[in-house]
Amino acid sequence: MTHPAITGTGVFTPAQSISNDELVVAFNAYADRFNDAHAAEIAAGEVEPKPHSSADFILQASGIEHRYVMDKEGVLDPDRMYPRLDPRRDDAPSIMAEMGLDAAKKALEQAGRDGEEIDLVICAASNHERPYPAVAIEIQQLLGAGGFAFDMNVACSSATFGIQAAADMIRGGSARRALVVSPEICSGHLEWRDRDCHFIFGDVATAVVIEPADEAKGTRFDVVSTRCATQYSNNIRNNHGFLRPVHDQMEDRRDMRFMQNGRKVFKEVLPLVSAHIAGHLDSAGWSADDIKRLWLHQANKAMNDFIGKKVLGRTPEDGEQPNILQDYANTSSAGSIIAFSQNSDDLAPGERGVICSFGAGYSVGSVLVERA
Repeated sequence: MTHPAITGTGVFTPAQSISNDELVVAFNAYADRFNDAHAAEIAAGEVEPKPHSSADFILQASGIEHRYVMDKEGVLDPDRMYPRLDPRRDDAPSIMAEMGLDAAKKALEQAGRDGEEIDLVICAASNHERPYPAVAIEIQQLLGAGGFAFDMNVACSSATFGIQAAADMIRGGSARRALVVSPEICSGHLEWRDRDCHFIFGDVATAVVIEPADEAKGTRFDVVSTRCATQYSNNIRNNHGFLRPVHDQMEDRRDMRFMQNGRKVFKEVLPLVSAHIAGHLDSAGWSADDIKRLWLHQANKAMNDFIGKKVLGRTPEDGEQPNILQDYANTSSAGSIIAFSQNSDDLAPGERGVICSFGAGYSVGSVLVERA
């Protein structure tokens, strides 16, 4: 049987970033305008006033210090509070494909491969720019790749689910060399006017090259095992979809953007993920002591700290569970891949780690890797 390996990773980082301080100034200006416009209703108890946000609140709640976005001006406009991304001609590359292409080229360069050598492209992301044609097929065409391509969506677990799909196809012989690309424009589905979540997300794109281990041209991480699991919950959701125009209610419904019941998510997801990783390690004959590094989904620092301590049986030491939240914020499926890409070069041959992502669904995907 062919054994798959990760031989290259790439990260596209937008040029624009927003600090917590900048975000708070814009949000508080919006809140003041809202409260002034609804003063009578607020006084009568008919409307809840919008409370102010603060940089300290954001940092304590999430561990986030700033985030990268595709459009900063629109997000920071108190009269708008969402990005301004102009539509493109049908014959021009889509925004997601353009982001994904940048990350893909970096991953291919690290792997020592050309686009023509790829025969499987999976665009695995929490949202896609359009239903069809698949963004993956567009990336395939822009790369000059062969074979086939398709989109997949398992929310924040999309990248690890994509890695499992690609690894299985390489093992089974239906693909030879794959790219899993995760362009995440999270700023487009975030409600920037909601104090409870206005700071959570950022934009980014990642890419991973997966190919037979014995064909790797340079450094590789052997994919020893993959495991995915889902359990239905709508505590994290986005109700926007293609049926929205057929509904009678067409107003700007809050549930048409990112929604979550944070307390329930924290209570339910953490034991689910911790048990998933522990079970995966056990099935592979690995123990916690075998793990050099945990590259976890980057949603919340407190969540990662809990999972790391639960899995390792102790508080992770510096570097064992790297966080990129402070720089990138939550980038949905891309977060664990950014952490892996930026914090894996120092592993020595034979050292092991776990890439894990989790989120809406609930869904959780884990990849056990070993530096060759």
